[in-house]
Amino acid sequence: MNHEQEQELIEKLLTRGVHAIYPTEEMLRKQLESGKRLRFYLGIDPTSPHLHIGHAIGLRKLRLFQELGHEVILLLGSFTAMIGDPTDKLAARTQLTQKQVLENAATYKKQASKILRFTGKNPAKIMFNHKWLARLDFAEVIDLASHFTVQQMLERDMFEKRITDEKPIYLHEFFYPLMQGYDSVAMDVDGEIGGSDQMFNMLAGRDLLKEMKGKEKVVLTMKLLTNAEGEKMSKSAGGFIALDEEPQEMYGKIMSMDDSMIIPYFELATDRSLEEIEGMKVQMTQGVNPRDVKMQLAGEIVTIFHGKEAAEGAEEAFKNLFQQHEQPDVIEEFSLTLPMNIIDALVETRLATSRSEAKRLLSQQAIKMDGTVVGDETMTIETYGVVLQRGKRQFAKLK
Repeated sequence: MNHEQEQELIEKLLTRGVHAIYPTEEMLRKQLESGKRLRFYLGIDPTSPHLHIGHAIGLRKLRLFQELGHEVILLLGSFTAMIGDPTDKLAARTQLTQKQVLENAATYKKQASKILRFTGKNPAKIMFNHKWLARLDFAEVIDLASHFTVQQMLERDMFEKRITDEKPIYLHEFFYPLMQGYDSVAMDVDGEIGGSDQMFNMLAGRDLLKEMKGKEKVVLTMKLLTNAEGEKMSKSAGGFIALDEEPQEMYGKIMSMDDSMIIPYFELATDRSLEEIEGMKVQMTQGVNPRDVKMQLAGEIVTIFHGKEAAEGAEEAFKNLFQQHEQPDVIEEFSLTLPMNIIDALVETRLATSRSEAKRLLSQQAIKMDGTVVGDETMTIETYGVVLQRGKRQFAKLK
C-alpha cells in the first residue's frame, strides 16, 4: 500500500459513517499517521445466534484498522451478555445463562469472517470477556464501582424514563457499563468502536483506563441504522437482516424496507462513494423510482456477503416473484386443524406475531388468501391447501 492509498483509507476511517470521535478526531489522525501499531476492538454481546447488518457497520470500520496494519479484536461479551445491556431499554433485559450465550456465539467467527480476516497476515483476534470478568472478586467489583456515581448512572435517558414511568431499575443494570469499561483495562486497548448508543459505556472504559493505567483511549462512535420510525435495527427489537441470511431472503428484506432507509444503508453498509450516493439522492428527488435505486442497494449488499453470482440470482428470483406477481416455488407448509379463524391462522403460521398485529394487518388489507385480499377478521378458513400471504414476500400454505 502506497502513501496515497494509506491516506485515503485513513480519511475513510475517520469520516465514513462516523458519529463522533473522543477525545478528538485530530488525536486519532495523528496516531494513525505516526506509524504506531494501535489495538482497537469492537464488542458484541451474543444475545442471539445471528450477527446482522447493524453489526457489520462496526465490523467494516474495524476492517479498515486491520487493512492499515493495526491489531483488531472482536470481543464477544460472554459475561456482559448474561447481565444485559440496559442501553435504550425501558425494561430490564432477560438475563441469559453462560451456556445460552456461548451457544449463541458458536458461529460468530464464521459470520464475522465475511468482513474480517482471521487468517493470513495480521489476523483479527476473537476474545471472550468472561475470561477476566468472571474472575473478579467482590472487593475488585467494589473498587470498580468506586469510579462512578449513582448520579452518573441516573443521567442515562432510559433510566430517567423508567423513573418517570415508575418502572423498576435493577441494581445489576448499573454494573453493565462497569463491566464493559473494564474490558478496555483487561485488554489494554488504544481504542474502541461502537454504535452511538454505546457512547456512555465506551466512555466509561475510557475513564477507567485513564484512572487505572494512566492511558488515553480513543472512542469512535458510529451512526446507527434505523427503521422508518427511527428505531435502531437490533437483535432484540427484531426486523434485522442477518449476515448469514440466504441471498434471496436478504435481497427481499432490503426490497421491503421503507424508501427513507435507502440512503443511510448505502452510506453505512456499502462502499459506494459519498458522491455517488448523493447523486442517487438527487435522482430520487427528480423522479427516479426509489425501487430501482433500492434494487441497486439490495444487489450491492448481497454481493458483499454472498458474492456477485448470488446477488444476480437473488435479483432474478425477486423479479420473477414480485415484479411478475409469481408465488415462490417452495412455500413453507403449516399443519393446522381446520376450521380456524383467520386471525388464529395468521398467528399459527407466523405471518403475524400476535392477534393484535393480525387484526392490524387485516385492517390494512395487507393479507391475501390465494391471491385475494382478506379484510374480514371474523372469516373462517375451512379448506386445506390455501396459501396465505402477508405483503409481497411472506407466504404460508395450510395443510
